[in-house]
Amino acid sequence: MQTITTFLTRRHGGKRLDVADIITYAYLLAGVLVMFGPVLWLILSSFKPLSGLYEFPPTFLPYKQESVKVEGYDKPLDLYDVKMADGSVRRLAQISQVGIGARVIDPAAPQSDPIDIKLDQRAPVRSITFEWDNYIGAVEKFPFLTYLQNSVIVTTAATLVTLLINSMAAFALSKYEFRGRDAILLIIISTLMVPVSVILIPAFLVIAKVGWTNNLWGLIIPGAATPTGVFLLRQYMLTIPDDLIQSARIDGASEWRIYGQIILPLAAPALAVLAIFSVMWRWNDFLWPLIVVSKTELFTLQVGLNAFQGELNQQWNYILAMTVLTLLPITLVFAFLEKYITTGIATTGMK
Repeated sequence: MQTITTFLTRRHGGKRLDVADIITYAYLLAGVLVMFGPVLWLILSSFKPLSGLYEFPPTFLPYKQESVKVEGYDKPLDLYDVKMADGSVRRLAQISQVGIGARVIDPAAPQSDPIDIKLDQRAPVRSITFEWDNYIGAVEKFPFLTYLQNSVIVTTAATLVTLLINSMAAFALSKYEFRGRDAILLIIISTLMVPVSVILIPAFLVIAKVGWTNNLWGLIIPGAATPTGVFLLRQYMLTIPDDLIQSARIDGASEWRIYGQIILPLAAPALAVLAIFSVMWRWNDFLWPLIVVSKTELFTLQVGLNAFQGELNQQWNYILAMTVLTLLPITLVFAFLEKYITTGIATTGMK
């Protein structure tokens, strides 16, 4: 903890703050707010009651209107601090509201006559409350485990296939000399300029012809080979000395053994980076699964969340809770493997 504190309080000008320190900390603070502010707002909003999501102006913390059970009334009544005509403030329960007026009663004396007040005389009594029922109710109404299972299967299988295909292509493009190698690499990289929307219809026609519509294989295979992955792994494999491969060949190792026991272990940092990217791509993919899959039992989390939104008539408290749950797995993966991103990218392409 002391090391972290020392690191965060470092100053360019020694013991005193100078202009560079102020600008640096202001820039970093603004970056933190821009990056994590919306995420924090989403998480806190997922704990708000439905009425709290429609408040204006909106509140950052999850406040909930306090209520009290009053004898003679079936439902709990909302509590308000009411400013009386003599200037005193009383905590009363609201019975009804009509126009710009409301009728309140003393919850301690329910037999007393109701009091008519104006809306500007009252202030709601609220407290910070985390509505865990948003998550419980959403899971009960939403087949979360089925969609989670589909997302895990698609993400895991697609990532493994991506690593296999891209690493083999990168091995060939980095360690073999053959005519047209550079042209093939150029064509692969050029496909990055083709928008995904351009190939959606041809790709769907191919999947339909193969018979993979409404099939998880239709979500796994089409995106297996990625130009980004081939380029990343190829640049990293160029840093592996060719002498190792030549020595292995002299010792009688086959090309598959060289690939599996020499290239892959040495390219582990780059493979980890590509694995993280692939997991994020597949987990957050929405458009392609929406087109290929139409059966509810095959929906991934992203598609299921979209269907869930329409099914429950915009119950935003449940939608936000499910959105947070869908973000948790990818957040945990990124948190545990984040160190490989900087290591793999920093060493990619270095000789």
